[in-house]
Amino acid sequence: MRITKDADDRKNEILDVSGALFSQKGFDATTISDIIEKVGVARGTVYYHFKSKEDIMDALIERYISRLLAAAKKIADDKSIPVFERFFQTLMVLVTDNDGSLEVTADDIHKPQNALMHQKMQKAMMEGIPPILAGIVEDGIKESLFDTPYPYETMEMAIAHTNTVFDNYSDNLTEKELVTKIKAFIFNLERLFGTKAGSFDPVMRLFNIDGNGADESC
Repeated sequence: MRITKDADDRKNEILDVSGALFSQKGFDATTISDIIEKVGVARGTVYYHFKSKEDIMDALIERYISRLLAAAKKIADDKSIPVFERFFQTLMVLVTDNDGSLEVTADDIHKPQNALMHQKMQKAMMEGIPPILAGIVEDGIKESLFDTPYPYETMEMAIAHTNTVFDNYSDNLTEKELVTKIKAFIFNLERLFGTKAGSFDPVMRLFNIDGNGADESC
């Protein structure tokens, strides 16, 4: 008996299977035929929902970012959590793939042939993250923990710097160079947001580095 699924269910099934295949075989090595065979549907069904393999990757990224921002906003809106703790908990959600919903690897996204997808992901994050974190900064301003007349714009600057320096070429830095750049980033963040020295030290943990500059993964 043929099983008929809701269009959204079928679309998500195709995304789930594609994400798993991209993770197992790599984006380049995975073909539309692989996806069709694994899902067990007609070729036309896949092309009804997606124009190409690249379109599937775009949809995976969009779905991932939507879930990520929703999880981050849930924490950011929880006024029972102290401001700084809420700020760093929200950041941790944004930089950690807690639910594994983005099956593809960072290497796949950073490949030259995926430049447009990488750009699209950065653009979505650039649009989605600042308003979430700026809201926490505004709460901090009310409690005299932050002192800046431009919470949103300052957050935009911080995210743009992170995307440019740490996302684009941090892999080419030595550990010492990376630690120096992170410390400089924290130094300037505290001045941009008008916080006390040491307030942003927990940012080091986002890079698996403790407050003394040692790599915690070692």
